[in-house]
Amino acid sequence: MNKDQVKGAVKDAAGKVQSKVGEMTGNTEQQVKGTVRQAEGKTQKKVGDAKEVVKDKIDKA
Repeated sequence: MNKDQVKGAVKDAAGKVQSKVGEMTGNTEQQVKGTVRQAEGKTQKKVGDAKEVVKDKIDKA
């Protein structure tokens, strides 16, 4: 597991919380910010996943 995978997972989780809090309080701006944060986290995690695949391929070569 690399730092992009970890940071991405944390951002995704934080975004879910932020979005849910925004939903519960009726704060649309926080909902949107949370959703954006989730997307950033998922993207960063996928970048980390790709790096791991490349690293594994290099290690096997």
